[in-house]
Amino acid sequence: MTVVLEVRVVPRARANALTRDPSGRLRARVTASPVDGAANRALIDLLARELGMKRGDLEVVHGERSRDKRVRVHGCSSADLAARLAVVHPSEGADVDKAGRRG
Repeated sequence: MTVVLEVRVVPRARANALTRDPSGRLRARVTASPVDGAANRALIDLLARELGMKRGDLEVVHGERSRDKRVRVHGCSSADLAARLAVVHPSEGADVDKAGRRG
């Protein structure tokens, strides 16, 4: 069984955290910078810790060089994954991703 998660990554954050934005989309804040795949590795570490899974069960399959990523989760049904993600809370309003406002 495999499930694909869509995650928006915010590199160079103050702390590693997995939250939801106001629309319900997963947002991973990682302290690593997006150089040489460091942010991708930090994302996998964060997801593994938050979901209670092994790092080998997670793989970035799309968006290696983008903020928007698709992560394949092996050995987990969509219902099981939804239960694991139920503990992820919405982010605070003060910590907003400003990437969309650049002009």
